[in-house]
Amino acid sequence: MRTGKSDISGWLVRPAGGHLWAVLVTVLAALAAHAARTVPGGGMDNAIVVRAARTWLAGGSPYDDPHFLYLPSAVLAAVPQALLPGAVLRVLVPCAVTVLLALAWACALLLHRVPLGSRLAALGLTGLALGFAPFGHLVLLGNWTVTATVALPLALLLASRGRWTGAGAVIGAAVALKPLLAPVVLLFLFAGRRRALAAAVLVPALASGAAALAMPDPAGFFTRTLPFLLHGDDGFVRLYEASPAAVLPRLGVPPALAQGLAAVAACAGVLCAYRRWRRADPGPLRLAETGAGLMLSAFLVSRPSYDHYLLVALPLLLAGLPYAGSVARGVWFWIALVPQVPGLTWPWLESERRRAFRDAFTLCVLAVTVARQALTGPGDGGGRVPPGRAAEPERAPAAPF
Repeated sequence: MRTGKSDISGWLVRPAGGHLWAVLVTVLAALAAHAARTVPGGGMDNAIVVRAARTWLAGGSPYDDPHFLYLPSAVLAAVPQALLPGAVLRVLVPCAVTVLLALAWACALLLHRVPLGSRLAALGLTGLALGFAPFGHLVLLGNWTVTATVALPLALLLASRGRWTGAGAVIGAAVALKPLLAPVVLLFLFAGRRRALAAAVLVPALASGAAALAMPDPAGFFTRTLPFLLHGDDGFVRLYEASPAAVLPRLGVPPALAQGLAAVAACAGVLCAYRRWRRADPGPLRLAETGAGLMLSAFLVSRPSYDHYLLVALPLLLAGLPYAGSVARGVWFWIALVPQVPGLTWPWLESERRRAFRDAFTLCVLAVTVARQALTGPGDGGGRVPPGRAAEPERAPAAPF
């Protein structure tokens, strides 16, 4: 990496002053406090899972609620929350989501070998909290997407240190809570890591199988949830979906054609992710960009696909900013984020029910940007590490911070 005066990389990885950390703590505390004051029960999305757990405790089927889109293992994971009073959840959930988002950012930084005390560490998380609307949406909703947001950079961090089986177990545990990271198993196929692949598949399969035996409707996920996901028949949900498969029909494109275009785009994205993996250049960008590419490709075609899903991939890409040639160094990366700036009003898209068009723009531009990076390769200096960090092979143990 260039470290001359014209390169911001050296400045980003230097230690942050106390004032930057004070600003970050204030911003995160304000976000969590606002959610605790305005949203009852820890957020609408978390309440769905908690309600499913309470239904199960009362002897009913969690899948009676069509909006419960999780595996049976998530029901058992939500039981501790189901036993807590609403007043406690109202404070606990937004605080927990905020902490987990900070942990996800820390894992992304460690993957890129950026010091946790650096200016990028403080400014990056502050920027996500203040300048990226889905961050605040996730805190308000209490959605379990946050588990995937933490699990992906953690798994890639373990993989970068040669602990592939542990990485597979982390992905499997996240899928057991919410199946969002299922596309990451392709990374283990690309890398030829059979044990990691087995862990990623067996952990949720065994956890969900055991939990299903305790349900009054053991096959409810397959008989109720999967048909709902495949058909996307919920009119309320469809208004907030960001995938082209959901947005294009709102513009007059026939649904079958929209689904086909989205599927083609997703397949192309997976092929680009494979191409990125095959370009085995040193440094952490290979893992980060392959993992982010797989997830963005899946979001193009998945139903549902919400704005806060972007937080699964974005920290991985943003943390690579100190590396010349990284996705975050490209202008289109930042253009993609412009519609997500809170408080910016867009003509004809002012309504919350139309924000899906903005989300779709961000998703599609990010996916194309990452895919283009996979095909064309980094610019000058790609893959070089921040000052003071020696490059290391992906299987070697990382140096302590």
